[in-house]
Amino acid sequence: MNKTVAFILAMLGIGSGTACSQQDYENVNVEAFAELVNRGDVQLLDVRTAEEFAEGHIADAVNIDIKQEGFTQRAMKALDVNKPVAVYCRSGRRSANAASLLAKEGFRVTNLLGGILAWKEKQMSTTTKTVEIDTFTTPNGKTVKFYALMHACIRIVFDGKEIEIDPVGKLGERTVDYANMPKADYIFVTHEHRDHFDKEAIAMLSAQDVTRLVTNKRCADMLGYGQVMVNGDQMTLAEGITVEAVPAYNYTEGHTQFHPKGRDNGYILTLDGLRVYIAGDTEDIPEMANIKDVDIAFLPCNQPYTMTTGQLVNAARVIKPRVLFPYHYGNTDVSSLPTQLKADGIDVRIRHYE
Repeated sequence: MNKTVAFILAMLGIGSGTACSQQDYENVNVEAFAELVNRGDVQLLDVRTAEEFAEGHIADAVNIDIKQEGFTQRAMKALDVNKPVAVYCRSGRRSANAASLLAKEGFRVTNLLGGILAWKEKQMSTTTKTVEIDTFTTPNGKTVKFYALMHACIRIVFDGKEIEIDPVGKLGERTVDYANMPKADYIFVTHEHRDHFDKEAIAMLSAQDVTRLVTNKRCADMLGYGQVMVNGDQMTLAEGITVEAVPAYNYTEGHTQFHPKGRDNGYILTLDGLRVYIAGDTEDIPEMANIKDVDIAFLPCNQPYTMTTGQLVNAARVIKPRVLFPYHYGNTDVSSLPTQLKADGIDVRIRHYE
């Protein structure tokens, strides 16, 4: 093709490499898609129907059906345009369409070639569980994601780092598949009770020379390793990540044997300026008055082991977190907490721990 013909074709928008034929998103295979998803800073989008999604999906995916009216508007409301998006469907066709639509709105999009069919063919894991995810932004603009896994088990993803709180693989009929999760950079264990301390789960999440386990002395003695913190200790784990160990215990008469004073830890994690209080098993103890400037708090609620709803309300009013997650609540009815704390300006979010 001579230069004159090429120029004319270019002006008419014809031929390979023109703006009309340029793809504004990336297609990748299963291996590359899995690597992208495991980074932790990517928004995973499943654009199949709700019925297809319920039959099995990639863990942590958000489901927005591309065939339903207003797909683009709903996606723009649910997703952050400043964060990359990884999209898939059954075979890759619907997701390619979705990728193109989102790319036109300024999203950085990667599409899974072959869809979930290719994913399963490579024996990659799927789930029927819908894990609730809450996303926050630190004062410096970094993303922190909280995953409600089970009971007192919390997964935190911050700046590409994997943080696990009290990982336990099985409680009764409930399970968490830690084998298919990324290895942890940090694991925090509050105390040795079986609903908080699981040697097998810790082993699944641990990678040699990578994972750092922080716990109380009892658990470190039982494991034979671990970095021990006692109430009042503070530690810098990495740039932008610090931790404080705070008291967690029972004081109600007849309950003190469950969590004796001085044995167990709660933790305050500071992630790039975002302060997160994970209370562990405790009642509304006097030491909570010393916990200041908390952005996010996880407070337990099930007597006789932790707090009543009344104690939790009292603790929240003392700590004054911006956002409160009741957790470890079992069969306790916590549905009244958002109303009780509304006047205090506390955003209470009740998550359903499987």
